[in-house]
Amino acid sequence: MSNLKHWIWLSLRKGLAGQNAVRVLERFGTPELVHAADEEAYRMVDGLPDAAIRSLMNKSLDLADVVLGDCERYGIQLLTLQDSAYPERLKAIAQPPMVLYWKGRQFAFDNEAAIGMVGARQATPYGVQAAVKLSADLTRKGALVITGMAQGIDASAVRGALKVGGPVVSVLAGGIDRVYPYYHKDLYEDVAAVGALISEYPPGTDHAGSHFPVRNRIISGLSVGVIAVESARSSGTLLTINHALDQNREVFAVPGPIDAPQSEGTNRLIQEGCAKLIMEADDVLCEFVDKFPGKLRLGRGASLPPEAEEQRLEGAAVVPESREPRKTKEKPPQKGGEDVVYIRWADCKDKLTDDQREVLLALDGGVVQADDLVERAQLPARRVLSALTVLQIQGYVAEESGKRFRAAVKLKME
Repeated sequence: MSNLKHWIWLSLRKGLAGQNAVRVLERFGTPELVHAADEEAYRMVDGLPDAAIRSLMNKSLDLADVVLGDCERYGIQLLTLQDSAYPERLKAIAQPPMVLYWKGRQFAFDNEAAIGMVGARQATPYGVQAAVKLSADLTRKGALVITGMAQGIDASAVRGALKVGGPVVSVLAGGIDRVYPYYHKDLYEDVAAVGALISEYPPGTDHAGSHFPVRNRIISGLSVGVIAVESARSSGTLLTINHALDQNREVFAVPGPIDAPQSEGTNRLIQEGCAKLIMEADDVLCEFVDKFPGKLRLGRGASLPPEAEEQRLEGAAVVPESREPRKTKEKPPQKGGEDVVYIRWADCKDKLTDDQREVLLALDGGVVQADDLVERAQLPARRVLSALTVLQIQGYVAEESGKRFRAAVKLKME
C-alpha cells in the first residue's frame, strides 16, 4: 500500500508531466526514492523546472490517501508503470502514464489486436453508421476496439462493440467516477461490465478540455492501429492520428463526401498517404491477421463465439424510476378521424434517458419486433428491453402479440 501511495504522490506532482516524469523516475529508480530525495538531488535532473522541484518538495501523502480511499469506494484498480501487467506497447511511447486507473476487465493488451477508433463529436449520420458497423464487425471478428466516451464517433464505436456482445475499452479524460457526458451513464456501466474504463486521472478529476489531447496518446498507445472515421481539417481526431504516426501505429481512415466539412480531415489523410482508405473491417484486420494467428477471423462467415452471442441477449436490466412527461392531446386531421395523442419532442426528450430516446425514435412509423428494434436503435438487447419497459410504464409504447412493439404516441418534432 505504501508503494501505491508513492506512485500516486509522484503522478500528482505539478510541472512533472511528460518527459520530466520519465527523467525523474529514471534518475531515482522508484517513487519511494524520489519521495525521499532532497532539493539538491532534484536539481541534478537535467531540465527539471523549478515548479516541478517545488512540487516534489511537498512530501505530504494525504492526497494519495484520499485517492486510494476513493479507488476502494468506487471499485477502481491501479496499475503502475513498473507493474508486470503494464502494457509494453504503452510503456514504449514517449510519455507513458505513470499510473493507470482501471475499472472492469484487465486486458493483456500486448496480446490483443487492439484497434483505436476516433472521430468527430458532432458526427453526421453517415459517420455514426460507419462507426457502429465498423466497431461491431471488428469486435465480431476478434479485435478489441479502444475509443473514448464522448458523443458522436466515440459513443457510436462503443455501442457497435456492445451491440454484438463483445468487450470494448474506453479511455477517459477525467476520473472514472465522473460520468462525461452525463447522459452516457448507461454506457459507462455497460463498458465496465464487459470491457474496461481506463484513465490516468484519479477519481474526482473533472473532464477538462486540456485533458483530451493528452488522453489521445493512450488510445493510440494501447492500439496496433487507429481508425479515423470523421474529422474536420483541424481537430482532436487528427491529434490522435499524429500520436499514432509518432508511435509507428498503422493508420486507417473512412472516406467521406468531398464537400463534407466533417470528412475533410479524413479525406486529406488518405490523399496525403498518411492513412489507408478502408470500407470494411477486413480492410483493417488483413494488416494484422498474421500477427495474431487464431485470434482474428476474416470474411463474411466470421462470428462471435456462442457464449458471447448468448451474453448479447441477456434479459432486461433493473428499470429506473422516471417521471411522467407532460403530454398534449390534439386532433389534427387523421385518416378515419380517430383521436391521436401528440407529444412535443422538445417537452419530453430531456426527461428521457439516452436509451429511451433512441428506442422511442426507432419505433416511429409502425410495429417493430424486439430483435429489429435492437438493430434500429443500435443498442444492446438488454438495454433496449429496459428502455421499452420504462416507456410502456410511461404510456409511450404499447406491446403487441409476438413481442412486437409500437409507439402509443405521435412525436411533434418541430
